[in-house]
Amino acid sequence: MSMNQARVIVVGNEKGGAGKSTIAIHLVAALGGQGARVAAIDLDLRQQSLGRFLENRRKWLQANEVEAAMPMQADLGADAAKVAVDNPEEIVTRLQAALTQAKADADFVVIDTPGGDTPASRAAHAGADVIVTPMNDSFVDFDLLGQVDPVTLELGKPSIYAETVWNARKARAMGDRGSIDWIVLRNRLAVTEARNRRRLDERIEALSRRIGFRVGPGLRDRVIYRELFPFGLTVSDLSPQIRPVSVSLAHVAARQELRSLMQALDLDGQATAHAA
Repeated sequence: MSMNQARVIVVGNEKGGAGKSTIAIHLVAALGGQGARVAAIDLDLRQQSLGRFLENRRKWLQANEVEAAMPMQADLGADAAKVAVDNPEEIVTRLQAALTQAKADADFVVIDTPGGDTPASRAAHAGADVIVTPMNDSFVDFDLLGQVDPVTLELGKPSIYAETVWNARKARAMGDRGSIDWIVLRNRLAVTEARNRRRLDERIEALSRRIGFRVGPGLRDRVIYRELFPFGLTVSDLSPQIRPVSVSLAHVAARQELRSLMQALDLDGQATAHAA
């Protein structure tokens, strides 16, 4: 590993169904595929989509006797979901210990957070170098970032999740005087009515200038992203040796989409630099 400290990437949004786990899964696989050492922490303690993906990956690679990058996986304890309800501060303590270890062992730490506000999620945000927020192409998702006037649709004040990130940035600055880069991804873009798309675009750009986030491309709602999940694989893993499904032109487009995402996050090629 280089002398640079591990980069902590938190995938967060307090709304469920925005595509956080899909983004986290693809970041883990893509960074590992570039040669970096990656640690994964799944804070969605009940759903555990990232954790199940990694379990599927380990089993599929072993059964098929092929190799692909496997991240280190932080263990918050078999009882973590129950403890998070009964004693949430204990989970924060476990997270902080796991994060300290992961930063010592890895080049990148990717943390998937739940679709809600929890003490552990807030602690993860405060420890981030990069916060990645996927949002669907909808005013429903935008409502967690900023409020609009119901009559004029003019942009009002920042909303609850924007306040979460603001508090994380403030805590980080007061702690080690570090900064947090925040990127909002336009995820699962669909063919929508042009006027509604334009209205949403304008509000997102206005809010980004006001509260300081970048806007980047996310991942579309493609079958390939879903059909590779049971194998613990992503489009970045596909090769002549690793091909559990037939490859088509749609897979080529998905690869380019993922590369555009990595470039927007300043991660395309950075993994190799960290691993050098």
